Amino acid sequence: MEQIQSLVLKPLKPYLLPISNNLPKPISDALTSLIGRTCYDVLFHQLDITTRPECLSLAISKALGIVIITTASIVKVPQILKLVQSQSAAGLSFTSYLLETASFLITLAYNVRSGWPFSTYGETALILVQDVVIAVLVLRFTRRDGAAATFIAGVAAAIYMLLVSDTLVDENLMNYLQAGAGVLSVASKLPQILTVYRQGGTGQLSAFAVFNYLAGSLSRIFTTLQEVDDKLILYGFVAGFVLNAVLAGQMVYYWNEKGTTARHGEEVSEKVPQAVGQGTGVDVKKGVASSTRRRG
Repeated sequence: MEQIQSLVLKPLKPYLLPISNNLPKPISDALTSLIGRTCYDVLFHQLDITTRPECLSLAISKALGIVIITTASIVKVPQILKLVQSQSAAGLSFTSYLLETASFLITLAYNVRSGWPFSTYGETALILVQDVVIAVLVLRFTRRDGAAATFIAGVAAAIYMLLVSDTLVDENLMNYLQAGAGVLSVASKLPQILTVYRQGGTGQLSAFAVFNYLAGSLSRIFTTLQEVDDKLILYGFVAGFVLNAVLAGQMVYYWNEKGTTARHGEEVSEKVPQAVGQGTGVDVKKGVASSTRRRG
């Protein structure tokens, strides 16, 4: 840090200070609310990253949190689009999304009740909504509409119990639920990993979602260490990162594999034209009618 301060920031101070000291009030107010007045003065008014190194760590943590939350708003949109366009849930595990929904809902409620900064958990709410949409689509495309309605009703009831009511779930029970949420988070990845392994391909699983999850869980380990003194949350992110890494590894390994479902469909499509050709006396490859009669 001292080298960066002396070699980079010090020569640029005459040019940067007029800008950093005259930021628009809405921007300066937002930065102050994120990192505090002291850190704002040190980092922006003085352009000093060595006097209080904890301020730089806090600023990086806040920046990562904002990036994670922003990315989370669209992280599973490609997955939703793939489902809608293909009208198929091949390669996706409803059990995985069910467990992840439960885990994220508990984690969201725990963070809200604990009063932690929104920048340390905001993506949980955004991904939770997208998980519910994906789970409903998976049920819909596997012709389980009744189960989809039951799932939505269950999510609504859980939201009321954990976030709206102050009496149904007390603080002690909330702590136990958060401990269980870490287990659910780990368990939510296992069905998806097994589904990919058994099918020999990733099917409709979105690579964008998988790799963003991997990067997000790694970043969350850093932000939790910096801003949240809670081992339950930290251990959950560490376990999630490990399993996200496994899923990302599968995505790379099966990148060009279509899976058993897709291969089966191709075999059927290849056999049907041959059967049609044999039954009608038509050469399918050449598109030329051939006669089975002998000329006399």
